[in-house]
Amino acid sequence: MIGSSVGGVFKRTLFSALAALFVSALLISVIFAIIPVCNNVLILAIAMAVSGLAMGIIDTIANIQLVTIYQKDSAIFLQALHFFIGFGALVSPLIADPFLSETGCGNHTGNETEIMHHFRSMLRYSPIVEHNITQSHVPHDGGEKEESIVQYAFWIMALINLPVPVAVLFLMYREQLLPCCPGSTPRLLDKDELAMETQQGAEGPDLEQKEDEAGGHGSIFSCCQNDNLRGLPASFIMIHILGGMVLFMTDGIVGAYAGFVYTYAVAPPISLPNKTAGYLASIFWAAITAGRLLSIPLSYRFQPVRILMFNLAGAIVTVLMLLIFHTSSIFLSVGTCLCGLFLSSIFPCMLAYTEDILDYQGCATSVLVTSAGMGEMVMQVLVGSIIQTEGSYSFLLCGMIIACIGFIFFIGLLLFHQMHRNYLTGTSKKSAIEEEVEEVEPAADQNGSAKTEQTENDNTDKVDSVDLLAPEKVTATHWTQESSP
Repeated sequence: MIGSSVGGVFKRTLFSALAALFVSALLISVIFAIIPVCNNVLILAIAMAVSGLAMGIIDTIANIQLVTIYQKDSAIFLQALHFFIGFGALVSPLIADPFLSETGCGNHTGNETEIMHHFRSMLRYSPIVEHNITQSHVPHDGGEKEESIVQYAFWIMALINLPVPVAVLFLMYREQLLPCCPGSTPRLLDKDELAMETQQGAEGPDLEQKEDEAGGHGSIFSCCQNDNLRGLPASFIMIHILGGMVLFMTDGIVGAYAGFVYTYAVAPPISLPNKTAGYLASIFWAAITAGRLLSIPLSYRFQPVRILMFNLAGAIVTVLMLLIFHTSSIFLSVGTCLCGLFLSSIFPCMLAYTEDILDYQGCATSVLVTSAGMGEMVMQVLVGSIIQTEGSYSFLLCGMIIACIGFIFFIGLLLFHQMHRNYLTGTSKKSAIEEEVEEVEPAADQNGSAKTEQTENDNTDKVDSVDLLAPEKVTATHWTQESSP
């Protein structure tokens, strides 16, 4: 959450953004490599905190860079980005599962062994690897031998992640951002026709100056301290808040559903076997991955607001059907799949929609990413506490309430979008009138000056005429006086 909040600070230049991505990705590999050798819970907590900080920075910068580069076309690329996020969440447990021990450290009572089975079944998302999770307790010697290979799961993940910082470093080289290694090849972004069209249409330097004036895409803290926000309308601020609250609710549902669907499935009235219930989380993440892949072509054909409306309504209907058929194990599997499909593309669509409303100004990306992380963290704690006190049936009831609240926030977002559009329309009309007035005033001044000069010229001509006639009059008068008797 903290990493997501401060990640926008590094977007000021392409070098700082890519440097932050490189350091963060490298940190994750280092942390995963040293986790197995942490012999103290405090050291382990610090290592996990640093890893989470790096992941939050990556999340914010990746979204911001795609929005900045592609702007109105960013919805497609955001869907692709979040497809790979879901794909990683689906595949990584497959790598770790063979190295997980059925038992914990040392001797256990039967109750502790059942708890280990419970959590292991929750964490095993994949149905590919077959294990007998109801096996009896393994002897102490065998347990130590088995759990000694858990470290390989972390080391394999660290190695798999290493190509990421290497790729970022190569990108920095191709973009000619490494002072020690100046590249002679053309920059990659110069070859990206879509990005170049977007940047040309946005009028690069003017847009960057405009973003900086409105605190564009900085961290949440810098946005709140920006003095220029004082002159902005209430709709500008409310769009940030309501967009963040929608993702707070929907990502909260994703975290809570993935975390507690196993707990709900093994409890009455469904009472699924542990092995079968362990498949549900795998189905949920597979549906999220498939939904994000399906949303890539849909984002090309439909506006993000339409996809958002459809997904939110579909999620509410799905959870309502799960409540109605709460005793059906078959519909639980079907509903889990549908719930994952509907929730999958809400985040990237909301990000693209909000940034488009605000004309890619403000701090929408930082606010939305941070709100989503907060929702995923808070809702799991809240729903877990309610399940513990009220029973497993409250799991679906909490999901229904959260989904409805998220939909209400979305309706409020639509209303403030209309208000903000009216404000922009009024501002543009006022600016146009002021420009017309400024154009008319110089013309009026020029016309006035021309009339004054014409009047002066006319008066000068009259004076000259009088002066020319005056000698004739004098001569005529003199002749008349001389001619008189």
